[in-house]
Amino acid sequence: MDIGSTIRSIRKRKNITIAQICEMTGLSQGFMSQVETNKTSPSIATLEHIAGALGVPLAYLLLKKEERMQIIRKEDRKQTSSGPDELKVSHLATTKHVRMMIVEMPPGSSTGEKPHAHEGEEVHLVMKGKVLAEQGEEGVVLTEGDSFSWNACTPHKVKNIGEETALIMISVYTDEPKDWTVL
Repeated sequence: MDIGSTIRSIRKRKNITIAQICEMTGLSQGFMSQVETNKTSPSIATLEHIAGALGVPLAYLLLKKEERMQIIRKEDRKQTSSGPDELKVSHLATTKHVRMMIVEMPPGSSTGEKPHAHEGEEVHLVMKGKVLAEQGEEGVVLTEGDSFSWNACTPHKVKNIGEETALIMISVYTDEPKDWTVL
């Protein structure tokens, strides 16, 4: 873990000197210097004092870089297509267990001719348009602002039954961690 670099970058960003940290925590400047250069590993109690002096939660200091907030700008979103109708998919964000995307469905298009199933749970928000969501024996018409969710292991299908392109935001959760970069 690179806790020292994290501490140093937070300290510098907040314009706090090592001397000020030491004054607030009671630690020596030599010790803080060794912490920031990763030459020594402070105890959890010491990290808690440092976190308090920096004004950040202790847990933040312990996060790996890949566990911190990830940002994807609109223009940098990955674009793919899905299903027989080549639905346009904009990938918004991911964690190990959650994937979020916006799917564009032209009029008459669907997620497939037959319902399909896969691991996970899905939550949908109809942002624009009119769709028919089907799972098992149920079929419901949804319009802008409506939302629905389901366990994806039960076969399901979504079809645009409106006259305009439908936009659906979808969040997919899986119990098992996934590498969503491999689609």
